[in-house]
Amino acid sequence: MAGPDRVAPPAKGEVHVWIQALDTSDAVLDPLARTLSPDEHVRGRAFRFDKDRRLFVARRGWLRAVLARYAGVPPERVSFAYGPHGKPALADDLGPAGLSFNLSHSQGLAALALTGAAAVGVDVEALRPMSDADQIAERFFSPAERRALRAIPPSDRTAAFFSCWTRKEAYVKATGDGLSCPLDSFDVNVQPGQPARLERVGEDAAVAGRWSLCHLEPAPGYVGAVAVPGPAVSLLRRA
Repeated sequence: MAGPDRVAPPAKGEVHVWIQALDTSDAVLDPLARTLSPDEHVRGRAFRFDKDRRLFVARRGWLRAVLARYAGVPPERVSFAYGPHGKPALADDLGPAGLSFNLSHSQGLAALALTGAAAVGVDVEALRPMSDADQIAERFFSPAERRALRAIPPSDRTAAFFSCWTRKEAYVKATGDGLSCPLDSFDVNVQPGQPARLERVGEDAAVAGRWSLCHLEPAPGYVGAVAVPGPAVSLLRRA
């Protein structure tokens, strides 16, 4: 049974989504830093700018604090295994069997998605002007996505661009394939505010139907997406 500080794992067909504004004050960072592993401290020191180092400590410490509530151990006891493309997972001796998670962050906001399914991907982005949005779309979006983006009214195009980007990133992160999966090899819908859909994967029309995409609005001025294998799922915001 879950204790007062422990969180029960997601039920079947459910994704837990945690959202956190990252506080980089010394009062918050100092206790979080004490929970990090030696290799995380090394990674943190590799950042050139202090702001980036502090954000790294904040999000890794927060990640450990949340995962500790599922695993029933102190945050410093949380340990990770890594897939062939670097995607982290809880070590085999920790947490409920089959628990999968994925972390994303953008401009001081972090999002963590957890599920009992085989995989999950989450991506968040701050909505902001992008002078090179057209060049990025030309390089990474599929022809169908580029056509759909051009049809969006200019006033909505920034939201459409980031809706498309986060849906694609969430899917790639869920598959665990990383850069080995070309972003233009599959289609998502780009319309902001509409239910997210994976519309095509390669030449196999059946693959898209085996995945669920969920639109996410993590905070004002941000947009995101969650991807999981299987039929439609429900998102449960946690705090």
